Amino acid sequence: MDASSYSAEEHYRQGEKALGEERESAALEHFRTAHRLDPTSARYRSYYGLGLALAERRFDKALELCRSAAKEEFFNPALYRNLARVHLAFGFKAEGIRYLRRGLMIDPADEGINADLSDLGVRRRPILGFLSRRHGLNRALGRLRGRLFAGPPPEPFNV
Repeated sequence: MDASSYSAEEHYRQGEKALGEERESAALEHFRTAHRLDPTSARYRSYYGLGLALAERRFDKALELCRSAAKEEFFNPALYRNLARVHLAFGFKAEGIRYLRRGLMIDPADEGINADLSDLGVRRRPILGFLSRRHGLNRALGRLRGRLFAGPPPEPFNV
């Protein structure tokens, strides 16, 4: 099957594959074609926006496409993840985290969103929310929580 006979869904799948392989330009072309073949699909619109952000660094257009897709399919956590990835690609970490959290509100078990948050090193909420993060009690309790839930200690290094 040659690329000209791919359906919109096949272009989308090829775009996802290229994105996973960090070939942003190839991904963009597949997402652009999928969006052209089915402009009513919020998913294709969102991924086209993500491709524009990553491959061509076009923040405004990417943001417009991803926002409209997320607004249309507000129940789809993947679209919030794309919106977050656009923000993160341009250095807007706080906004990116906000959209990742929105996606988690829809699907708390979403592996992609949880992996992105883990990669970002998002801090947990302070144990005592009515005190500042820097308060000594919050710091001590946070260290204790870290020790209790960190898992087993690493194996000793033997030469």
